[in-house]
Amino acid sequence: MMINLRHAVVHARHGDWDKTHLMVRADESLLGTWLHGIVHIQEGDLENASFWYAKAGRNFAQHGSAEEELGKLESELQD
Repeated sequence: MMINLRHAVVHARHGDWDKTHLMVRADESLLGTWLHGIVHIQEGDLENASFWYAKAGRNFAQHGSAEEELGKLESELQD
């Protein structure tokens, strides 16, 4: 299932990480999986974040803060 990632990012930007997390669990796209990893960065669960980054094909070693990662994700949603 694919969700509207733009809505999930809005929730993330407003600090509603629980809502964002619930939304991304339902999205199996690469961008949704990446956002799932970003949620875990925000939560401080870096081991879980690393798992989701790998699943999304992202290099976890080069991740930034949750805010920086949201900005990168938003740029990809614009494409």
